[in-house]
Amino acid sequence: MSDVTRAILSSWTIDPWPLVLAVVSIAIYWRGWRGLSRTQPKRFGRWRLTAFIAGVFACWVAIASPLDAFGGLLLQVHMTQHVLLMMIGPPLLLLSYPGIPLLRGLPRTARREWLGPFLAAPTVRRWFHFITHPIFGLSLFIVATWLWHVPVMYELGLRSSFWHEVEHGIFLGTALLFWWPVIQPWPSTPTWPRWMLIPYLLVADVQNTVFSAIFVFINTPIYGTYAASPALFSIDALDDQATAGAIMWVVGSSTFLLPVGLIIRRLLTPNLVPVPTPASGKTPVDISLTVLGDSSSRRPAHGRSDLLRMPILGPALGSLRFRRAVQWVMLGIAAAIVLDGFLGPQMSPMNLAGILPWTHWRGFVVIALLVAGNAFCWTCPFMIPRELGKRLFNPTRRWPRAIRSKWLAASLLLVYLWAYEVFSLWDSPWWTAWVVLGYFAAAFLVDAFFRGAAFCRWVCPIGQFHFIESMASPREVAIRDADVCKSCTTHDCIRGGPGGRGCELDLYLPSKQGNLDCTWCMDCVRACPHDNVGVLTRNMTDDVVFGGWRGALGQIGSRVDLAALATLLTFGAFANALGMVGPVLDFEDGFAASLGLASSLIPASLVLIVVTCLLPLIVLPVVAWIAMRVSAMDIGLRNLSCRLAFALVPIGFSMWVVHMLFHFFTSLGTIVPVTQRVVIDLGGNAGDPAWILACCLNVPDWLLPLELLLLDLGLVLSVVAIHQVTRTVTQRRTAAAAVILSIPAVALLILGVWIVLQPMQMRGTILP
Repeated sequence: MSDVTRAILSSWTIDPWPLVLAVVSIAIYWRGWRGLSRTQPKRFGRWRLTAFIAGVFACWVAIASPLDAFGGLLLQVHMTQHVLLMMIGPPLLLLSYPGIPLLRGLPRTARREWLGPFLAAPTVRRWFHFITHPIFGLSLFIVATWLWHVPVMYELGLRSSFWHEVEHGIFLGTALLFWWPVIQPWPSTPTWPRWMLIPYLLVADVQNTVFSAIFVFINTPIYGTYAASPALFSIDALDDQATAGAIMWVVGSSTFLLPVGLIIRRLLTPNLVPVPTPASGKTPVDISLTVLGDSSSRRPAHGRSDLLRMPILGPALGSLRFRRAVQWVMLGIAAAIVLDGFLGPQMSPMNLAGILPWTHWRGFVVIALLVAGNAFCWTCPFMIPRELGKRLFNPTRRWPRAIRSKWLAASLLLVYLWAYEVFSLWDSPWWTAWVVLGYFAAAFLVDAFFRGAAFCRWVCPIGQFHFIESMASPREVAIRDADVCKSCTTHDCIRGGPGGRGCELDLYLPSKQGNLDCTWCMDCVRACPHDNVGVLTRNMTDDVVFGGWRGALGQIGSRVDLAALATLLTFGAFANALGMVGPVLDFEDGFAASLGLASSLIPASLVLIVVTCLLPLIVLPVVAWIAMRVSAMDIGLRNLSCRLAFALVPIGFSMWVVHMLFHFFTSLGTIVPVTQRVVIDLGGNAGDPAWILACCLNVPDWLLPLELLLLDLGLVLSVVAIHQVTRTVTQRRTAAAAVILSIPAVALLILGVWIVLQPMQMRGTILP
């Protein structure tokens, strides 16, 4: 027997008091549960007893196993103790509904004469209501987590057995208070509506991610005790510290996000969820979640917010004149970008072509997609040359059938992503100006030769980005009342009529679903003689879940070209962000040097192709095949892979939002000195340019938590979408199939979190 093995076995301290407490508590619970399981078998099934025993066992293992002895030698072991005491044991204990079984398991005298009157006292009930309030529990949980990991407090717990026990007692107590509103053990009543626990858990997850990331990425030992300890199992202090952070990170995020998914699933079915009477005694309230509602393919417009019904904003959105005015303004800005790109200084942060397209425009675009939908196409300046081409040449040709798919647009998008990374388009005003000019020329030529919105539908890479990412947006152009459309005989929304032309993209409103191929042009709104089209709220998972027939789009669940486009944009979001982090750039430079190359063009190209094309091409079909093997599914491998690709859109969209908002918020002020410089170049007087706004910008303290929160939300929506897809195509073992299909989403979350925690290029600024 080795010395290490002997030390592990000898460190198992059978302390009688924790063992006695564990056995007695299980016996008391079993005694009370036995009677309740006969009178209330649905509420107190056998699994409640199992949960209680497992929770007690997890807590006992944390304090009485070799984990406790080795916690002073390995940080990862100590962190495992904390995971058991804060994230495993307490939820299991609360899932057992311990209050009534433990009370009924006590002798009658103790229950009725001692504990009963005490628990029924008004003061006790008020205090209990206070300490189980979500805000109190969350605050205490976060404070306890961070306070006891401050080096001074942590070292105190390692030196003193008394304070070590106090630390573990605080962890267990605060964790019980934190998980109480999440599980809401019977017969307690909730203080908050159920949907409020989604941000509650996401806040806990964000703080846990930041906490864990400190341990994973810091380059010096945090605790002197572990730095001075012998390297057990050849693990040095930094590796031990990183492993401890990874344990807290993976287990913590899984523990926090799993109930988020379950809560959303419960809220999704049915659409109106009755909430139990809160402790205040008020009447139950029905919560209508217009954004996270049910997953039906068509919901009634009643109760759905409509942008076109809003004062001022609604008439403006529906007005063709106002839209054209906005497009002409955008055209003027585009012209300024082109002129400055050619004639202005070729330093990107000092040129309109270096900051407006790559920083400000992209930031506003993702904000619009996040809060509304595909609003950019509504303001798109490329619509002007499109309209000019149609009026001058009056085209009648249809787009060639051979390329009537998304493969051309996907190829152009891939070329754009590649050129952006390897040639640093964002750092070249001259090339940016040529790209904008080329876009205007392509829009004019395509629509001059082909009828309909051929450029928007089949060519425009930017439009495809908006079509796909708006699948995760909270609004869509949709009919208000299906019965009105059934009685309509003119179908002006697609054919056109006295109110205006119909939909150029052949999207028939009664069968339209979601935002794919919809440019938000509002032509259908103006053409409808019944005023039956609006910009309505919808479920943020509906579009990515529904794989059925969508009019001109066909059965999108079997559209490989659309799935490939969605996959390219999802994985492209992470590839695009990887191109701005220090470790990846160092790897590419080192790889290029090892090959004797003068530039990193080839390594950067390889990274992009592997992440955006090869990785999803292998991973998605393999994961889908495994899921089909473990469960009976009424779907083929190709279709399931396509459905999975669409379900991953929210996590990809969240990465785009995080990436673009980073540049937007860290470079927001750069527009001021550049505008001053342009005015001076034109002979005006704008004062000395405030170049300080384009230099040495600090990352706001709130940006990282916001980024982590957005990534978490993306994961939650993708997992919910995957579960909904799985439930519709699986006959058995739905949960197992959903877990397997969720693996790519979880992996992308981990990659996204790693990216945002790395040093990033401050693109769009003048570096010191």
